[in-house]
Amino acid sequence: MRERPADRRLWTWVVLLGFTGQLAWTVENMYLNVFVYDTITDSPTALATLVAASAVAATIATLLAGAASDRTGRRREFIAAGYVLWGACTAGFGLVSVDTAASALPMLDAVVVAVIAIVVLDCVMSVLGSTANDAAFNAWVTDSTHPGNRGKVDGVLATMPLLAMLLVFGALDPMTKGGHWALFFSIIGGVTALVGVVAWFGLREPRRPRPSGTYLSSVLHGLRPSTVRNQPRLYVALAAWAILGTSTQVFLPYLIIYVQRYLDIDGYAVVLAAVLLGAAVISIVGGRVLDRVGPSRAILPVAAVYAVGLLLMFPARSMLGVIGAGVVLMSGFMLGVAAISATVRNLTPPDRAGQVQGLRMIFAVLIPMVIGPFVGAAVIAGADETFVDLGVVKQVPTPWIFPAAAVVVAFIVVPVVLLRKVDAPPTPEPKSLETTT
Repeated sequence: MRERPADRRLWTWVVLLGFTGQLAWTVENMYLNVFVYDTITDSPTALATLVAASAVAATIATLLAGAASDRTGRRREFIAAGYVLWGACTAGFGLVSVDTAASALPMLDAVVVAVIAIVVLDCVMSVLGSTANDAAFNAWVTDSTHPGNRGKVDGVLATMPLLAMLLVFGALDPMTKGGHWALFFSIIGGVTALVGVVAWFGLREPRRPRPSGTYLSSVLHGLRPSTVRNQPRLYVALAAWAILGTSTQVFLPYLIIYVQRYLDIDGYAVVLAAVLLGAAVISIVGGRVLDRVGPSRAILPVAAVYAVGLLLMFPARSMLGVIGAGVVLMSGFMLGVAAISATVRNLTPPDRAGQVQGLRMIFAVLIPMVIGPFVGAAVIAGADETFVDLGVVKQVPTPWIFPAAAVVVAFIVVPVVLLRKVDAPPTPEPKSLETTT
């Protein structure tokens, strides 16, 4: 197989669009619940509704927008316009408050009105973000790369959520603690919209074949049993992604609480920064190795590294011990995501890169987020460890969430073995990255 290095233009857009998109997702995933909790209501039902509604909206939007971008053959417009509107919607969160709701609809419960407004706005934001980032941008990456460089590209993309998290946490978190939520949302929204404008004028995209049939048939194509039978390796790879993602969701939602409350480590920000930076460096370097050995062949070894990290977290109690185990864990996880993502890209039909992003959302986001947290919650409930917070007895996560996650990821052996047994289609020839429209 000929290897053609990704050019400078490709890397510029991968980093710029990938990192900016993860900045916006960090706000939605990490800070929106905090905003609601601090300024509107502490109701767990409201927070759960917010998370569930946005996950469903994001998945549906990716399915629909991915198919649309395949049929039009224009990723740039979806990316650029989507980022601009995504940024504007993110900035809009700062305008929602109980006082504003009371002024607009004084005859109704202001808290209920504010919660409804946030849920609706979050769903709109998730639709825009998924259209621009999950559907169009990820499809553009598939279009613009080839089997010889996808491991490197996906290795870098796997670090973007962590680096975005560090930037937001380090530079902008003081704003949230000071209650300057409107400024916080405006900065992230403004940056996202600005990058969308830049992408409109500067982003290039290769010409790709378009799928035949109607738009509805394009949307439903990936969900048909006949498609699964015709492309078994693609769906086996997606199943591996679902297992890896579910494993991480067993412990990830409870990780900071575990470090703070069970381990009693006050400097969790130091732990987080050290783990994320160390794992990001390893992931970027490891991406080159993925291309040499082949992403599909690397899935099992890097999943084993991830499992070792999970088992090392079980006895770790000191800050240094947690950092060491955490670097192993997160390095294995990010390289696992990079290996599976590159494998999925390599198995993606040339005319359906957008549609496959919808499938990716189902397997990599929706399934793990529905199953994983409940497995972790069951483990925590079974351990029945508690602590006292201001006189209130609260349940605390225990180290058993990490062996439980290791048990889940062990099932990845099944799809990896099937991936090797199922006949592989001919490897496509690498294409030029300079073809533009």
